[in-house]
Parts: sequence; structure tokens; C-alpha cells
Amino acid sequence: MIEMQDAAYGYGADPLLSGLSLHLAPGSFHFLTGPSGAGKTTFLKLCYAELLPTGGTVSLFGQTATGLTRDGIADLRQRIGVVHQDCQFLNHLPVSDNIALPLQVTAKGGPTQDSNLTELVSWVGLSARAHALPPELSGGERQRAALARAIIMDPDLILADEPTGNVDWDMSQRLLNLLIELNRLGKTIVIATHDLALIRAAKQKVQARVLRIQGGQVQAAGADL
Repeated sequence: MIEMQDAAYGYGADPLLSGLSLHLAPGSFHFLTGPSGAGKTTFLKLCYAELLPTGGTVSLFGQTATGLTRDGIADLRQRIGVVHQDCQFLNHLPVSDNIALPLQVTAKGGPTQDSNLTELVSWVGLSARAHALPPELSGGERQRAALARAIIMDPDLILADEPTGNVDWDMSQRLLNLLIELNRLGKTIVIATHDLALIRAAKQKVQARVLRIQGGQVQAAGADL
């Protein structure tokens, strides 16, 4: 799914990330942790080709990221769902339309997709809020809407950047359970988080690998949960 060989990002003698060599297999579940500013978001951006490595190689679905054309990157991103730390919505559109935006951008809307949208909105527990505007949503509702938007295209890989950072503990568990359910459906999951309590809470629910960014490098933080 993702393979890095001595990948680096940054310039000069002290890049932000360096020596990244790892393999994320299809259907795997990963937590990425480390202190603020360590490079977690940068790592995720390398995983969906928002950034390209300044050294080494990053391969996504068997394709070297630096060798992809703009159209190739666009096609590749249809296989990747991203939950950004800052949920970015169009505030003049209702929740359901915001979730459906990827379908509209790729011209993949239609009766079947409309049915899937209704089912997805229900799955994340937002049926009663489908016609609300984004400013009217709570933090937890915004995060669930962001997750729904990330998976509306049925991606193979889901990257979540601090998805529970602005919600209470009960909502963080609900979001975690949704991501675990997606993993059980075969999706590869990578969650960047500084919340070690969240990782510990997942111990009895999912087999996951914990990766830690420290000193610009990613290292295994222990055995599988």
C-alpha cells in the first residue's frame, strides 16, 4: 500500500524527516505518534503525495510518487481518503452536500451514489443533521462528517490527522470504532495522534502497529497492540 525507502523531506543538513524506510501492508492498522511539531502531518502528506520526498523514494500502490504526473496523482488520490486535522467545509452547503463533494468533483454522482450517500450519512450518525450547515455542528459532528467525506469514494487507504483532537472521550471512542469497522472491511488505516490514551483504549479492539516519529525518523514504538 505504502512503501518508503530511505525517504526524506526537508532541505539542508537537518531535514524534518529522514531515513524513512517502512512498508504499510493492505488491510493494516497503524497509529502514528510523536510530539507536536515532530512531522506527523508531513508524514501523512507524503502518504498522499501532497508533498513529494526530497530524498529517497515513496511508493503508493506500487507507483513511485515522484514519477507521477498531475493526472496520475489525481487518480491515485481517489484511492485515498484523508481526514484533515482542520475540518474544511463549505459553510453555505448543508452537511450532506459537503460529504458528497468528492463525487461531484469527479463526476461520479448518480442514483446509486445518492443511495450510498444516504446510507453513509446514517452510518456516521448524522441523518438528523444532514441538512444542517457546518457552523451549526458540534465538534464531534464535524469530525464524523469529515470521516464520511473521506470515505465517500470507497478508498483503499484512510489517513486521519488527529481525528479526535477536538472532541471529548466518548466521541473519540465513537470515531475510533468507526475507523476500526472500516479496517475490518479491508481498509488500511493510519491515524496520527498524540493521544496515548486513545491508543491504549484500542488495545482490545484491533491489532495495530504503533509508529513513533522522533528525531526526524519513524520507529516502531512497541509490539502490536
